[in-house]
Amino acid sequence: MRKCFIVLVLSVLIILKLTSCAPEVKNGYTREHGFEGNISLSGAFALYPLAVVWSEDFKKIHPNVRFNISAGGAGKGIADVLTGMVDIGMVSRDLHEQEVKKGAVPIIVAKDAVICTINPANPNYPAILRRGLSREELLDIFVNKKFKTWKEIDPRFTADPIHVYVRSDAAGAAETWAKFLGNKQEDLQGIGIFGDPGIAQAIKDDIHGIGFNNINYVYNLKTNKVFDRIAVVPLDIDENGRIDENEQFYGTLPELTEAVATGKYPAPPSRELTFVTRNKTESLLLKEFISFVLQKNAQSQLLENGYVPLNETLVKEELNKL
Repeated sequence: MRKCFIVLVLSVLIILKLTSCAPEVKNGYTREHGFEGNISLSGAFALYPLAVVWSEDFKKIHPNVRFNISAGGAGKGIADVLTGMVDIGMVSRDLHEQEVKKGAVPIIVAKDAVICTINPANPNYPAILRRGLSREELLDIFVNKKFKTWKEIDPRFTADPIHVYVRSDAAGAAETWAKFLGNKQEDLQGIGIFGDPGIAQAIKDDIHGIGFNNINYVYNLKTNKVFDRIAVVPLDIDENGRIDENEQFYGTLPELTEAVATGKYPAPPSRELTFVTRNKTESLLLKEFISFVLQKNAQSQLLENGYVPLNETLVKEELNKL
């Protein structure tokens, strides 16, 4: 009995010794190892590729940090962060008032755009390239359902049916596109498809289809040209029935991102992309990661990945939020 008691005491002393030697992890930082811990993100398909790039670069500097990143739409991202399921919600739309009241704090990390998409095999595509589609015509396609055939838009078009594709999930792209048309996502009418990849694939498979996508699901980052079997519908911004020279900026990815940066491409459907935390974060690790993505090196990667970087003034404003 006495021997068992001695063994028990020794075991307790060993545990206490080991515990006292273990580095204290406070908000994701220790003196011994620097930043360490887990960061979880979920949300917008638009931000997912960028978050992956940033996380890999961050881990090169801080190898003891692990990431869990998932795409599922901006609605899922904001819901996950507000319920504590993730540390950061990736959101590609404006926050709703009730979300802010629940503690959502947005940090702008990049800019991009939602663009109207069509299959280049559509027999009307050559004419659409020349005349574009106006906001009013797109409103009658995506919301009012006024046009059932392409010919109803323009008598020079074919009488083929228009197949409209919209998002079935709560999505920043859908809300941004609807906002451009003066409506909300629930007002969009069409065949509901989950996710950006889903709509892009639907357009590729349907020569009569029309939809909308984030830039990264339309342009190939290696070639800076659009992917096969998908094309951009140019916006007739001044609604004069033709695409003028100042409206021709869809040929390559750099042309489009430059148009977004300079305001030639309207906002909406260009937009700000945000990392959202629940209340002002106290985690040193989260602050370090968000600061990292706002620094010059991380922002310099945006253009080559199909996004628009923030100007210095906006970067300072967002850093002050931390």
